[in-house]
Amino acid sequence: MPDDATIMELRPHVRLIHGLRRPANWLQLVRFGLVGAVGFIVNLAVFALLEHAFGVQYLLASVVAWLVAVLNNFILNRHWTFDARAGQARFQAIRFFAVSALAEGFSLLMLTLLVEGAGMAKLPAQALAVACSTPLNFLGNKLWSFRARA
Repeated sequence: MPDDATIMELRPHVRLIHGLRRPANWLQLVRFGLVGAVGFIVNLAVFALLEHAFGVQYLLASVVAWLVAVLNNFILNRHWTFDARAGQARFQAIRFFAVSALAEGFSLLMLTLLVEGAGMAKLPAQALAVACSTPLNFLGNKLWSFRARA
């Protein structure tokens, strides 16, 4: 089996295939999914509370819900999913926030298209929009925010 230095020199599709064969990557994905599920529940609960109970406009409610969930997810992902406590939290947090902001931008676009374009109810549209942004979020955080140093 090739060592890590050899893997880094390989073309991206070969690196992807090699990565898919490592059980540790699948365990990490499961952990990310569990943290994401908690964040998803936090996101939807905050969104529903703001939008339904307090009458906050749905796009603003989505952003606030995202902020609460992203803080929760950073802490859980840093300590449990990626076990990245050895890295500097400040830099990880900035990167995590940037990746999460990109994913949130995609999620807001999806939310707007689903609500305004497709006429979907707001809460299910929020759930679907967040689910659609999850793969982008995982890859960005695995490969950049919490990447293991060689």
